[in-house]
Amino acid sequence: MSKRSSYQSLATRRRFLRTGLLGAAAATSVPAFLERTFAGMHHAADAASAVQGVTGKDGTILVVVQLAGGNDGLNTVVPWADDAYYQARKKIAIPQNQVLKVNDQIGFAPAVKYFHEAFDNGELALVQGVGYPNPNRSHFRSTEIWEQATAADKTAHTGWLGRYFDNACDGEDPVPGIALTNQKPDSFVAARKQGITLDAPELYKWVDGGEGGARRSEVFDHLNAPDDEQDGASTGQMTSGVKKDTGIHSAGEALDFLERTALDARLSSDKVGEIVRKSKSKISYPGTPIGRNLQLISRMIEGGLSTRVYYASHGGFDTHNNQRGAHPARLGQLDQALRAFFKDLKAQGNYERVVLMTFSEFGRRVAENANAGTDHGAAAPLFLMGGGVKGGIVGDHPSLTDLHRGDLKFSVDFRSVYASLLEQWLGTNSEAVLRGKFKPLDLIRRG
Repeated sequence: MSKRSSYQSLATRRRFLRTGLLGAAAATSVPAFLERTFAGMHHAADAASAVQGVTGKDGTILVVVQLAGGNDGLNTVVPWADDAYYQARKKIAIPQNQVLKVNDQIGFAPAVKYFHEAFDNGELALVQGVGYPNPNRSHFRSTEIWEQATAADKTAHTGWLGRYFDNACDGEDPVPGIALTNQKPDSFVAARKQGITLDAPELYKWVDGGEGGARRSEVFDHLNAPDDEQDGASTGQMTSGVKKDTGIHSAGEALDFLERTALDARLSSDKVGEIVRKSKSKISYPGTPIGRNLQLISRMIEGGLSTRVYYASHGGFDTHNNQRGAHPARLGQLDQALRAFFKDLKAQGNYERVVLMTFSEFGRRVAENANAGTDHGAAAPLFLMGGGVKGGIVGDHPSLTDLHRGDLKFSVDFRSVYASLLEQWLGTNSEAVLRGKFKPLDLIRRG
């Protein structure tokens, strides 16, 4: 085929895609026969893989909430009986009489009343001393380690949830995961099964990540640009650029990728939008970003979306200065949003199908700094909540005197928590996803 003929073919296929498929999808809902047809096309492409058959419509669901910035674990789960805590934090320690006591050693900060209630009701698992060997104090690098589930001296091209999508979600609807963030989290980066990222359903946009992601997004935007901005030559320029950056090796392959991704994205967009429009929460949520995002997730679950993993981020935990005001405020926003979220799920009858996990890239140092704040540290507690959680405490509270470079030592590798969720909640082989064997913890209720 000549170069010109190749461009014409690409343009023709692009026009078909835009005026046919995407044009139809621009309606308020996609006709059922069209959705079935292209869902079948999508599934056929995965025919060589095993079909799992479990979806978020009626199966278990995982919600991941990132506490971005490095949450101070010692002012979240307070070692109120340990004098070393009060010696190290003369300005910012939480007084004993304000701690919501769990036992004769530790208790929750007063800002997280719902955490305390959930713990008392056996609906919250507190995992103590979570971290990894050779901890890194860089926000970027440590987040990457958690999201990719790698050792500190390794990197990966995919994230742990993306690998779950690739390994365990074949045969499902096109969208195994939804992140309510303005950038795709590293954990969602996959080789084949792309989760989607959206700020809000009404402002849906496809956001890619990983190597060459920006370039693919550029091509996607180009594909959907007005006709007078495109011609055969420009398409060729765009797809030749993809070749260098993404591992896509021909213009035809690039267009195939875009066709499938664009179709998935558009179908998913319409489906999400339709479900959110139809589903109305009966529970009042706080008007904070994390409150709005958890409300959206609740509406998508109630609406029967097939998605198995949702992801949201709650930032502001990088408390180097004046922590006494900022940290309780951020914890309080999270606590109030989670109270509404789980109350909503219970009202829907979906509570037993949902487990929520929080994580943060690191904890803070034991000693406060000169600005009444805390600096980047290492190990910290992690929380799981929801109907499937086996409540209680896993692991011992880290020593405040036996430290590593001034930081708490970890006793639980975060990948063991992931292994628990993958095997006991999502029902898949964790070793294939985590690329290593990590012993699951006893975090999930059986049957």
